[in-house]
Amino acid sequence: MPIVVRIDVELAKRKMSVGEFADRVGLTPANVAVLKNGRAKAVRFSTLEAICRVLECQPGDLLEWVAD
Repeated sequence: MPIVVRIDVELAKRKMSVGEFADRVGLTPANVAVLKNGRAKAVRFSTLEAICRVLECQPGDLLEWVAD
């Protein structure tokens, strides 16, 4: 998949656990795992907004396009 999700990098920078992150964003830990592992087919803008609010980052900090 050419879009790589970098949530794990941002969580590590903030020393935040997946459980805490999931609670604060309003997702289940399983759905966070789907995002982190690149298995998500789509992300709602409202979810992306919540993620950016919790991590205090920009969408570009979380998503990276990588050529095949």
